[in-house]
Amino acid sequence: MTADNAPKKGVINALQEFSIPLILGVIAALVMANINYDLYHHIVEWPVFGEGASLFGHKITAHFLINDIFMVFFFGIAAKEITESVLPGGPLNPIKKAINPLLATIGGVVGPVGVFLLLALIFYAPDMSQGMEAIGRAMTPGGGKFEATDLAAVFRGWGVPTATDIALAWLVARLVFGKSHPAVNFLLLLAVADDAIGLGIIAVFYPNPDHPVAIQWVGLTLLGMATAYGMRRAKVKSWVPYIVVAGTLSWLGLILASLHPALALVPIVPFLPGPKNDVGLFLEVEHAEGDGAAEGHSHGGHSPLEQFEHQMKFFVDMGLFFFAFANAGVALGSINGVTWIVLASLVVGKTIGITVFSVGGSLAGFPLPTGMKAKHVVVAGVIGALGLTVALFVSGEAYPGDSPFQGPAKMGAVLSAGAAFVALALGKMLKVKDG
Repeated sequence: MTADNAPKKGVINALQEFSIPLILGVIAALVMANINYDLYHHIVEWPVFGEGASLFGHKITAHFLINDIFMVFFFGIAAKEITESVLPGGPLNPIKKAINPLLATIGGVVGPVGVFLLLALIFYAPDMSQGMEAIGRAMTPGGGKFEATDLAAVFRGWGVPTATDIALAWLVARLVFGKSHPAVNFLLLLAVADDAIGLGIIAVFYPNPDHPVAIQWVGLTLLGMATAYGMRRAKVKSWVPYIVVAGTLSWLGLILASLHPALALVPIVPFLPGPKNDVGLFLEVEHAEGDGAAEGHSHGGHSPLEQFEHQMKFFVDMGLFFFAFANAGVALGSINGVTWIVLASLVVGKTIGITVFSVGGSLAGFPLPTGMKAKHVVVAGVIGALGLTVALFVSGEAYPGDSPFQGPAKMGAVLSAGAAFVALALGKMLKVKDG
């Protein structure tokens, strides 16, 4: 690297490390939505290839290209990190150590849902019997049939606080714990898993009536996995065929099944040939080649798994601006009881749920990753409350169309960004950072 390129590379690294594009996207969306919401909506729903263009019944809008295609690569990068973390030397190796963060994931879903339903019952139900009846209707698979202002419509948002913003959680975890702390991968696995659960909740409980679930098409996703396995057995040395061929089959299976295709690469990426040992998060190729840290890698850091990340991560990090912009536009005046219920469900529900299930799992014989203690789990639970962009996405599905609760729910998701400051303060108080 020449001296002339050093400043430019430093700026790019800073943009990526601190998720600046994501943050700027949120700010830009909030500003535009509050200045001219019609213009914001027009941009997000712009028919890129013309009004009549569609793909499997989905209009090809900017929103579709971002949420259903671009985010495939984001989740793919996350899957790469999880794949490496279960290798020898990784914080989730042996595989038994991955059970604890998966238990924490369950807690990170059960806790927020419980808090949401309890608070909605207290503040919106005129009496217990009506409240319980409304909950039953709102949690019926396939979606309830009720008016937007019906009591059950309030409870319909129970799925909003189940998701964690992977990019922001990863950023805050690195700041709170240190770049190489096992709590970072603990949170990464938890975030990917609970986002998968969140997308599953959308498919089952918030289905699109125009696209009913057709589970038989998941066979194409399984075919994609088999194809990736065959490529690995054939020692295919480039990541491109795995992603283009197997990944496309997986994506087609999910979208035709009316399941969210953003997770298409999650079952494909683990088949990419990778290093023999985990060498840490986002290790630079130059570093791997220069200091021997990548001992055991194929060709000094050039395995297909690593090259997939090295060649796609800049595109993904910069693209997060557009994901945030397409999902974070909400009027700041849209605040009511649902706003505070969503926020409390994320902050209180996530923290309690993750802590109880993770510590309980440890006591039951499923240990925390080496280097993690109960105090790290508590702080990780607070970081898990960062719903933001993913919770914004679920809000649009839970409260569709002209629901009076969509804006307030999105505001609750936006305000959850404040959990970052709580986590930073708590982490400093509990001294959880490396070194």
